[in-house]
Amino acid sequence: MEEYLTIIFRTCFLYVFILIVFRLMGKREVGELSVIDLVVFVLIAEVAAFALDDYENPLFNAILPIIILLIIQIGSAFLSLKFKRIRDLVDGDPALLVRDGIILESEMRKHRYNLDDLCQQLRENGIASVTDIAYAYLEPSGNLSVYKKDEKTFVYPLIIDGDIQDRHLKILHKDVDWLMAELAKNNIQDSSAVFFCIWEDNRLHIQLKET
Repeated sequence: MEEYLTIIFRTCFLYVFILIVFRLMGKREVGELSVIDLVVFVLIAEVAAFALDDYENPLFNAILPIIILLIIQIGSAFLSLKFKRIRDLVDGDPALLVRDGIILESEMRKHRYNLDDLCQQLRENGIASVTDIAYAYLEPSGNLSVYKKDEKTFVYPLIIDGDIQDRHLKILHKDVDWLMAELAKNNIQDSSAVFFCIWEDNRLHIQLKET
């Protein structure tokens, strides 16, 4: 009887403890999990499974690894928030797969994304033909974001948390000198002071960092 009570207690305790840990990690939808999120969740599940399977092992031996994983996840989230390059490394950037109705074969190969996957996600987005598409982006989550030719298309961020997005400038056929000249027109001399900036309707939309 004591054995069953121990199993019940450990199960209830780990349930509440892991629930608290997940809440501390922050709210993320399953489809938005980064690689690190997924690894941490899988490891926590494994640790909890071993703790329930071997009930004679001290419960602290299961709690300690979960706490360490929580610290790793929070630390990686903090670094991703502070540093764009780390965020790109962990979460990745969206990939442009279709532009003006033309499938970009090189990008498809690069991301190991086949035509069957593309057609399936187009159907899920209610798109009848690829020729109706202005832009289609493969998001880091694996979802496909589609913009029709008669819709307002995605606007590329040019500055994110003070970091100039050179790749986006090239897509828009602009360069850093042009961007700095446009910032100067808005009395901004240093791009590091900009929190978020996009080019829309032939002008910059700028949000400065909080002081």
